[in-house]
Amino acid sequence: MTELLHELLLNASARTPDATALEHGDRQYSYAQLAGLVRQAAAALLECGLGRQERVAVFLPKQLETVQVMLGAAAAGGVFVPVNSVLKPEQVAHILADCNVRILVTSRARAEELAPALAQCHDLHSLLLTDADTLAMPAHIAVRSWQSLLGATAGAAHRVVDVDVAAILYTSGSTGKPKGVVLSHRNMVTGARSVASYLENRASDRILAVLPFSFDYGFSQLSTAFVAGACCVLMDYLLPRDVLRALERKAITGLAAVPPLWVQLAALPWPASVRTHLRYITNSGGAMPGATLATLRGTLPDTNVYLMYGLTEAFRSTYLPPDQVDLRPDSIGKAIPNAEILVVREDGSRCAPGEPGELVHRGSLVSLGYWNDKQKTAERFRPAPGQDPGLVLTELAVWSGDTVRTDEEGYIYFIGRRDEMIKTSGYRVSPTEIEEIVYATGLVAEAAAFGVPHAILGHAVVLAAVAKSGTTGDDQALLDVLKVRLPTFMLPAHVTWRESLPRNPNGKIDRKRLSVELAGLFEGVAT
Repeated sequence: MTELLHELLLNASARTPDATALEHGDRQYSYAQLAGLVRQAAAALLECGLGRQERVAVFLPKQLETVQVMLGAAAAGGVFVPVNSVLKPEQVAHILADCNVRILVTSRARAEELAPALAQCHDLHSLLLTDADTLAMPAHIAVRSWQSLLGATAGAAHRVVDVDVAAILYTSGSTGKPKGVVLSHRNMVTGARSVASYLENRASDRILAVLPFSFDYGFSQLSTAFVAGACCVLMDYLLPRDVLRALERKAITGLAAVPPLWVQLAALPWPASVRTHLRYITNSGGAMPGATLATLRGTLPDTNVYLMYGLTEAFRSTYLPPDQVDLRPDSIGKAIPNAEILVVREDGSRCAPGEPGELVHRGSLVSLGYWNDKQKTAERFRPAPGQDPGLVLTELAVWSGDTVRTDEEGYIYFIGRRDEMIKTSGYRVSPTEIEEIVYATGLVAEAAAFGVPHAILGHAVVLAAVAKSGTTGDDQALLDVLKVRLPTFMLPAHVTWRESLPRNPNGKIDRKRLSVELAGLFEGVAT
């Protein structure tokens, strides 16, 4: 049966209406209740004039309204755009303008911070506040209360099919500002069913969602729960120990996290009772350090560990089954169900076992490209290798840019990234995006951002800078300005001032050389 994304929830509601679908704090919502709230949200968005496939952004922490708006937009025939709640106004405004968002749902406090930047979001016609009725905004934006709209008479939803767009998730590229990855209903439903199948999700599961919904890995906690009719417990944590307390208090059976969080969690004492109910843990967003994995395995001897590799452009690509973790802990596994993963040379021919090549992902999980960016889409989405010449229509695959190898049994091992992305705290950070903000401070003549190994963060952001003529580099003055303009995970952990920056033969700043020079900068950081 072909399903649209929101129908995962609606169909689960028809099967088990009284089962708990969502939990936030002390509030619980059954599948029947949540389905009703999503239908209300769809009616509210249509009442605001949402057109077919128009974008609805939600800029909130993880809470009921966040889920309600995302699925309500899909049910109305629109497209939802979850915006990471830690982003600053400049980053939020870029996303809203880039994909022509028409309706924004957020809180009063967040909207007040955004107000100056929203003047440049000319397609935005409605601001819906979850906790207020009015707020001064640019003249082209109508401000309304989200709660007051929930009683709207349900209008006819726009007709969409499974290949239509369901969501746009923003991810940083190797250069420039974040790119919007366009995901269809088919992409998201296929991904949810695939992951739920190998995790063996079941109705009795209680899945703790600690990652942002703007992250495909984070959203997966919600969609896989709905596939199984399980409960998704929402959480925005302040400290790692808060996660452990939630595992115990909420009797969690499944937890997904990124390496920096696993490093922190492994260093803490775990409540003994967690062992009795935590059925599985998963890792993606980078390699889990071997020492961290060993510690977790000792702490949770009866918990299944799933090591995974994914691309936002194709949701998830590989996983290592728990029975292989002790045998090959440095492997990213094999293809997930309903995906094919190829390791190829530059000409598209298959690599032999042990031979490094590029990871290419083909199948129904491959997204629809980058929003309004033909050039970057053409670079990453290219014809799948090995197609029969008799096929008239070309199948596109995602060429990851990541170098991997396989062993004789077909298990895949990650080698490195071809681009200059900085992988820190589970985020992919664009050096150019940081540099643009640094230059805008007016405090530097030249700057280059890059990553160096860090035991907890994976990589730490380091900035090499040349002071303006007649001035000396002032770390604190620069960081004080950057704290206002950049989210915490993008802030430089170290600034090195230079008389000049090294160049490669093409005349570009040589980030690789800088990163090699400072590779040991954070040695000795406690793990």
